[in-house]
Amino acid sequence: MKYASLLALAAFAIFSQAVPAQDAQPTLAKVQSVNLIAIGHRETSVPFSYVDANNQVIGFSQDLCNKIIDAVKAKTGHPDLRVRFIPVTSQNRIPLVQNGTVDLECGVITNLTSRQNQVTFSDTFFVATTRLLTRKDSRIKDFSDLAGKTVVTNQGTTSERLLRKMNEEKKMNMQIISAKDYGEGRVTLETGRAVAYMMDDVLLAGARSLTAQPADWVIVGTPQSSEAYGFMLRKNDPEFKKLVDDAMTAAMKSGEIKTMYDKWFMKPVPPKNINFDFPMSDAMHKLYASPNDKAFD
Repeated sequence: MKYASLLALAAFAIFSQAVPAQDAQPTLAKVQSVNLIAIGHRETSVPFSYVDANNQVIGFSQDLCNKIIDAVKAKTGHPDLRVRFIPVTSQNRIPLVQNGTVDLECGVITNLTSRQNQVTFSDTFFVATTRLLTRKDSRIKDFSDLAGKTVVTNQGTTSERLLRKMNEEKKMNMQIISAKDYGEGRVTLETGRAVAYMMDDVLLAGARSLTAQPADWVIVGTPQSSEAYGFMLRKNDPEFKKLVDDAMTAAMKSGEIKTMYDKWFMKPVPPKNINFDFPMSDAMHKLYASPNDKAFD
C-alpha cells in the first residue's frame, strides 16, 4: 500500500476515535503523556509542505514546524518525542485539528477571522496574494479575461470564495472547477480543462515548477487579496500557542527564517530542482521584524 494511503487510513482511524476538542486535555499535557505529537501536512503544496521521493515530509512550512517540534521536545522533556505525520486537505484540515486528530497543522492555510471561530492560528509566517496561472499564449492577462471561460481553484480556499463571488457579482459566466488539492488543480490546468488556475501566487509558482514545461506558464492578474499564512492549533490552548509563537518568533528574530526562505524560494528545490526565484517581499521583511497573528480580512 502506498504511503499516502497508509497515512490516510491512519488519519481516519484516529479521527474516528478522537474526543471533541472541548473535552480534550491541553496539547502539551497530551503530548507529554503519550510521547507523541501529530503534525498535519500537505502532500503536494510545493515548496511549503509536500512529500518527497523518500516519502519524507519536507518544505518551508515543515522546516519551521521542526523548530516548534524541537521546542515541544524541550518543554515536555521528551528528546525522543515521536512525530506522527498526517496528510490533510483543504476540506478536512480544520475538523482534524478541532477533534484532536492533528495537534498542529503545518501546511498552507490562510488566517481568516471567520476561521478563528473554529481554530487558533499561530503567528503569520508568510504573506501571499491571489492571482492566476495560465499559459503564456492563453491571452489571459487579468481576471476580466476569464468571462465565459473555465477556471480551476482549490475547494475550501479563500480563492474559491473570491472567485465565486466575482462570478456572481460581475455576471462573468465562468465555469469553476474546484480541485481537491494543488496536484489536481495543476493537472486540470495543464491538460487544458481550464484556461487558468486561481490560487495564492507563491503556490501557483509551485504548481508551475511541477508542469512538464515550466517556461510555458506565467502568473498574471491584479491581486484579489493578501493572504496571511499561519499554522493551526486547537482553540483555548494558550500554553501551546505561546510555545508555537515563541519558537516561530525566535526563528524570525534571529534571521534563521531568512535562511530557510532562501533555501526554498531562491534555490532549486525537489522534485524537479527548479528555482522558484521568488524574492522576499517588503511585507515579509516587515512581518519577520514584528511577528503577529493578525488576519488581513
